[in-house]
Amino acid sequence: MVKTILIKLSGESLAGNKKYGLDFDYIKEICLRIKNIHDMGVRVAIVCGGGNFLRGRDAKAMDRERADYVGMLATVMNSLVLRDMFIQIGCEVYNQSGLEISIIDNIDKKLSLKALDENKIVIFGGGTGKPFFSTDTGASLRAVDIGADIIVKLTNVDGVYDKDPNKYSDAVMYDEITFDDVLKNKLGIMDMEAIEMCRDNNIEIAVININISDGLNYIVENKKIGTRVVCKKKL
Repeated sequence: MVKTILIKLSGESLAGNKKYGLDFDYIKEICLRIKNIHDMGVRVAIVCGGGNFLRGRDAKAMDRERADYVGMLATVMNSLVLRDMFIQIGCEVYNQSGLEISIIDNIDKKLSLKALDENKIVIFGGGTGKPFFSTDTGASLRAVDIGADIIVKLTNVDGVYDKDPNKYSDAVMYDEITFDDVLKNKLGIMDMEAIEMCRDNNIEIAVININISDGLNYIVENKKIGTRVVCKKKL
């Protein structure tokens, strides 16, 4: 069974069907699913995005660097929303931020590991704290810090495809694919820097549909679901 998991949760997923802002009913549903695997004894960390408010690279009307800082602040807001919801459903939570902000501790590997050892869910906001880097890169950095067995990316599709399934009806999904093939084919499931970091540190990535209610349980129990990105294909 998976012991330590890092969940990459997009900002858009926190908007639910609203597509923008926050859908608290849907957020509670996601948090309850995460609590379920946490109650099984899995050490859980979360990196959240900010796309439900603003993603820096999409704000063409702004200076890119300033837009990225706005995006990072959005991830901090989302991390606090998640913290509150987890507390409401009975979980202990610890927040850290890559962006220095007085109300949340700065990124500190020792403190995050201590919190995991104390059976707390650890939520990382603020991305890397630097502009021009995505939360994908931040997720890979945090996964390395906590020694995660796997990063689970929750998306609106069932896995990794050879082309965009939202545009092409003949897109084929991979059950398993190597990091090198992802890079070679530029599949774009995460930033290239994030993919390389996971490959170099032997941290698998699972891409699954966020709408599958027991998807995280399948990952923890090593059951087949979505797409696994691995260093070498299993024989």
